[in-house]
Amino acid sequence: MSLRKRIARLEPFLVRRARDTPYLGPVGPGDRVDPRGYIVRGANRTIYPVEDRSVVLRVTTHDGTVGWGETYGLIAPRVVAELIREVIAPAVIDRDPHDVEVLWEDLYDLMRVRGYIGGYYLDAIAALDIALWDLRGRMTGLPLHKLLGGARRDRVPVYASGLPRATLAERVSLARDLVAGGCRAIKFAGVVSHDGIEAEARALREALGPDVGLMVDLHWMFDRGQASALLQRLEPIGLIFAEAPCKTEDIEGWAWTARQTRTPVAGGEEWRTVHDAKPRLQAGAVSVVQPEMGHTGVTQFMRISRLAESFHTPIIPHATIGAGVFLSASLQASAALQGVEMHEYQHSIVDAVAHLWTGAPQCVLGEFIVNQGPGLGLEPTDRLIAALEPL
Repeated sequence: MSLRKRIARLEPFLVRRARDTPYLGPVGPGDRVDPRGYIVRGANRTIYPVEDRSVVLRVTTHDGTVGWGETYGLIAPRVVAELIREVIAPAVIDRDPHDVEVLWEDLYDLMRVRGYIGGYYLDAIAALDIALWDLRGRMTGLPLHKLLGGARRDRVPVYASGLPRATLAERVSLARDLVAGGCRAIKFAGVVSHDGIEAEARALREALGPDVGLMVDLHWMFDRGQASALLQRLEPIGLIFAEAPCKTEDIEGWAWTARQTRTPVAGGEEWRTVHDAKPRLQAGAVSVVQPEMGHTGVTQFMRISRLAESFHTPIIPHATIGAGVFLSASLQASAALQGVEMHEYQHSIVDAVAHLWTGAPQCVLGEFIVNQGPGLGLEPTDRLIAALEPL
């Protein structure tokens, strides 16, 4: 390949969006806002931003072709940017974008001896990986799902994620509105169920009836005994899944919990690679796999999902705060996978950032429409360019 087609430049940016109500919901009992302006949720002792933020990566070849990538920018986004500048860019400049999986493996190998096989470093690789797959699509004129083996669907069913309202009555009302808009499943966040997780599950089931799917995200709050007891009490509600019941490192606890309940246990948001997925699938710790494109990139998203398919385990991809790039990549990959049953729809985020891209993900009557344009099918608008803050 001529030098003109090779990687010339990597540019990380921050994209942020102010919110009237923080992600998951208002600051509640036991929550606090720290000196840097982050919310620390009391229920799971985890830090969240008060605004939506993500790291968007622009990768340009010597001939000017551009691919877009994205990863998490929720906490300390400059860490990701520095890893891109200091470690990743020198390793990939003048390399062939079509060698995307080779590049992923080369970058992973760079830091194995240091033990950096997760966290911010893998997030930075994920941003590059998405951008390179986008570049491949633009260079070939093919949508990403064609590069991944072909599309099995052109629409992906969704579940609506989160009910960011202050009171239980308001959350139930929002759930009704989402169902009226076409969503056939709702996930609520246990970390802000200040009236109690069981009370919220019962209220939602009573309001929505037996035909609407319900899920709960438990945000790694419980030990195995607490989690299994809670899930047994929730069994009459008929949940599609309970997400992240135990601490992520407690694989045996997850597996023990899964054996104690008829409610499927879901997980995978925090995984970066197939090496995270394999021991959990082997242990029977999850009945639903939730790869998060913002952490995995396309390469590992597909490897995790193919492994899940080999275990006959359904795939319901996770989708968090973003500017639309990794969600677009997740939908492209979901279109190519047999095992995907539905996809997370962050209704408080997706529609609010749609103006940043021509071809941004759209949810219509409870389904995401899969873009048929080259690569991710995204083109930046003037509002996206204006929103890019160099990191």
